[in-house]
Amino acid sequence: MMFQTTVVASGSKGNCVLVQSDSTALLVDAGVSMRRILEVMDRFNIPREKLAGVLVSHEHSDHIRSVGAISRRLDVPIYINRLTLSSCAEKLGNVGDKISLFNTGSSFRVGDIVVEAFSSSHDAADSCNFVLYPESEPSIKLGVATDLGYPSQLSVHKLSNTSTLILESNHDEIMLMEGPYDWHLKQRIRSQHGHLSNKQAVGLISSLIHPGLKNLILAHLSEINNCPIIAERTMREYLESIRCEVKLLVAQQDSHTPLIDV
Repeated sequence: MMFQTTVVASGSKGNCVLVQSDSTALLVDAGVSMRRILEVMDRFNIPREKLAGVLVSHEHSDHIRSVGAISRRLDVPIYINRLTLSSCAEKLGNVGDKISLFNTGSSFRVGDIVVEAFSSSHDAADSCNFVLYPESEPSIKLGVATDLGYPSQLSVHKLSNTSTLILESNHDEIMLMEGPYDWHLKQRIRSQHGHLSNKQAVGLISSLIHPGLKNLILAHLSEINNCPIIAERTMREYLESIRCEVKLLVAQQDSHTPLIDV
């Protein structure tokens, strides 16, 4: 049975995750160009007709840039909650009858992939994180958790049994506070509706580590307030301190990860 993922891109300028099972492919956000997304699909020999939809986490432009274009080009539905749709309908453009609404806190099926959508604390209308798994093998779970201001008990509960976790590690706290952003923006990023720091990501992982966690992908790194070396080192030092051998990767803004078996 196949269940795989690649982070097409992740960072301040655009985010997109691609998931595929035996019969279904699904995008989680599409905040980079359609051309780039299609190039990654082609690189991994994922037929365009296999794509069954685009899942939208929230309305910020680094997550929805090409959602409407992909829906129109490949004739696929957009899975989105009502408040998020209300906040970005104009940016999506004319997508006809391709909107498929879901309720935050619900689970639904896209092809043979089950999606669980749950709230994340972020400054958006109704921001969501997701757990995805193949209908035939619910023990193989992918967690996608970025744009969360703090690791809530709900997040810990939902992400506790994932096999592969894509987790925000947005900023280094010292780089943020000593960096060029104005005070208001620094406070927003550090707030409970902002982004997880490297240290907060470690704190969340400390609550989630279990023998079945195979892959950890750090994501949504700030170009200004973080760097891959620091984010990876911060997490790796913790993992080594507890002798955890989970495979650690850092998602990049300008290149995709390998295609990973969840």
